Amino acid sequence: MDVRAPTEIVRNWLMDSRRWEHFTPRPDDIVIGTAPKCGTTWMQRIVSLLVFQTPDPIPLHDTSPWLECRFQKPFEIMLPDLEAQTHRRFIKTHLPLDALPFYETLRYIHVARDGRDACMSLHNHFNGFTEMALGRFDKIGLEDETIAAPFPRPQKEPRAFFRNWIDGEGLASHSDSFFDLERSYWAARDRENILFVHYNDLKADLDVEMRRIAAFLGIAVNEEIWPQLVDAARFETMKAQGKALLPAAVHAFAEGHDTFIYRGTNERWRELLTAEDLAAYEARTAEALPPGLKAWLAQGRKAGDPKAMKD
Repeated sequence: MDVRAPTEIVRNWLMDSRRWEHFTPRPDDIVIGTAPKCGTTWMQRIVSLLVFQTPDPIPLHDTSPWLECRFQKPFEIMLPDLEAQTHRRFIKTHLPLDALPFYETLRYIHVARDGRDACMSLHNHFNGFTEMALGRFDKIGLEDETIAAPFPRPQKEPRAFFRNWIDGEGLASHSDSFFDLERSYWAARDRENILFVHYNDLKADLDVEMRRIAAFLGIAVNEEIWPQLVDAARFETMKAQGKALLPAAVHAFAEGHDTFIYRGTNERWRELLTAEDLAAYEARTAEALPPGLKAWLAQGRKAGDPKAMKD
């Protein structure tokens, strides 16, 4: 199987990319690669619906593991569980493409979102962790000689969190890692085995986007059950089924799945950020992103087809 080896290592309180060295791919595997809070769980649910062809809620942590995660199921258990799966596998990752082994036969789905929306969702996510979860992150950081520090506590106030995110200070998932991940996928956008999906487009027309995803994965659309599958992928349905989809969330978040599957809305930043904050974001994206990628993150397919867009 043709493979391009990783060219960088990501190792922090939450992730260790070296775990992918032990991954044995199957030709039909699916990799869902996103920056945090950009529609990862949404895409896992969509792919689950397409693979299993049932609207019934199926626990996502068991069926779609986060392979590089350091704080969930022990890797010594996670990897054998993944290898024992008999269904078509779909693995979640928050790593940049450069930190992953890249296989020509696998299918990669990249979900993107405006950085301001991702940051506001990340603010809720980080501030929702239980003390037990934060203690676990502390232990990982203190025992890892390359980190040697407890997990940085996020700011409670959204504006302060946003400015910290922009400046790249303190957080394990700041803007540098967000832009690095987006640039890595953008550089590979011409590859036929990568599908670009945008959060805005999923919200605008879920049916159309799910058909695009099914076609990319080579999964036939069964029109008899299709409306049920689309309805099961809607935010409201996922929120209602959150306990069944994410039963383990209760161990990491103060309000369990209600924290993890929060609002699913965009542009909350308009009510929370100042003109100065937004100018800082514009300056940061102009510096960090090529123009085509900057437009894609802000607008999705309204900006054009990523595979046809030039930098």
